[in-house]
Amino acid sequence: MSKLVAAVFDWAGTLVDFGSRAPMGAFVDVFRHFGVEISIQEARAPMGRAKRDHIAAILTQPRIAQLWQKQHGKMADDAAIDAIYDMFIPLNTKSAIEHSDAIPGAAETVAALRKQGLKIGSTTGYTRPIMKGILPLAQQQGITVDNLVCAGEVPEGRPSPLNMYKTFLDLGVWPAGLIVKIDDTPVGIAEGVNAGCWTVGVTLSGNETGLSLPELNALSPEQKETLRTQAGKKLRAGGAHYLIDSVADLLPVLDKISHRIASGALPEHPVA
Repeated sequence: MSKLVAAVFDWAGTLVDFGSRAPMGAFVDVFRHFGVEISIQEARAPMGRAKRDHIAAILTQPRIAQLWQKQHGKMADDAAIDAIYDMFIPLNTKSAIEHSDAIPGAAETVAALRKQGLKIGSTTGYTRPIMKGILPLAQQQGITVDNLVCAGEVPEGRPSPLNMYKTFLDLGVWPAGLIVKIDDTPVGIAEGVNAGCWTVGVTLSGNETGLSLPELNALSPEQKETLRTQAGKKLRAGGAHYLIDSVADLLPVLDKISHRIASGALPEHPVA
């Protein structure tokens, strides 16, 4: 075998929800309920992880840890994380549905990959109940996937490769060197790297830029380039082999990967 067999996509910021904006307001609101004000930037920092892990990571940020201790008289423990998570999930479910518009080019890209014979996998930091609201809306917009692995469905989430391993089993695909992971967060990219896959980082439509499409379109080319560079550095640090602005730009990159595979390259080889 010498051609790609599957593309595995993240959801928010990659296929739907330009800017990955759905969880941000929910994080800010739920922490406010517990008497701790956090910024959008602080909420974004651990994006890509399962949401309970994300909450735990927010609470390790020194400023937030200090505020929590001041407000509650002790450092946040597992019980605190559980309490925040239980309140967060319904907020995020509602917000995710409200931010489920397909990213431009997503449906067309998925359709083109199917025509080429690739299977379409997906993993997410969202839980299954949240995705139950998103999937039918995505399907109405032309985005269908062959599998979905949600947060909490394998023993360890991102950046471990277990979501990807579950995807390999669901799709019946191997080896990892013929599979591409597409994601907008460093931890989601690391998930693909740790599974031995090729990885493509999404710079402008995802979490690392965090702007809506109208907000992005209002920027000058120079401003966009600055954001592209900043996001790219973070995704490269996660192990991204290639970078694209959005999923609409994916097909030419997959052609490059296919040529490299045909020449015998493996994902761990340096990418020019």
